Amino acid sequence: MAKQKNKKDRFSNNINIKNRKARYEYEVIDKLSAGIVLKGSEIKSIREGQVTLGDAFCVFQKGELFVRHMHISPYSHGNSENHQDTRERKLLLNKTELQRWEQKMDEKGLTIVPLRLYLTGKGLAKVEVALARGKKLFDKRSTIKDKDVKRDLERVKY
Repeated sequence: MAKQKNKKDRFSNNINIKNRKARYEYEVIDKLSAGIVLKGSEIKSIREGQVTLGDAFCVFQKGELFVRHMHISPYSHGNSENHQDTRERKLLLNKTELQRWEQKMDEKGLTIVPLRLYLTGKGLAKVEVALARGKKLFDKRSTIKDKDVKRDLERVKY
């Protein structure tokens, strides 16, 4: 008799797409996990891992948060009803969280960037967004130096 798959086993794709550029360019102040409104062909492309977060950023429009320039490739087996690859996508957050971050956005130099896109155990797509401040050139150099020192210590360890 064939083994039945659990619902959790069906969605355990381990999709975890990170925005490494954002960690280098920005200093993370606060993080939140938000749901995202997607079309059917978009979630299928995410399950294939066809997402790029490199140029993505978030903006407020009429009290709601949207992510722009998040590239989700068109679904490979899609038809003429396939989605646009870089359309605006709405993020789902509580009203209090939205209001708090919108007030913080008034400060100079703060922005909201997506750090990673992942699937939950139930198969839902979530985006981890961060309130961040841009780094100066010397901050970026110190980040690279710390990374090199850490790598050298790991080599010595083994």
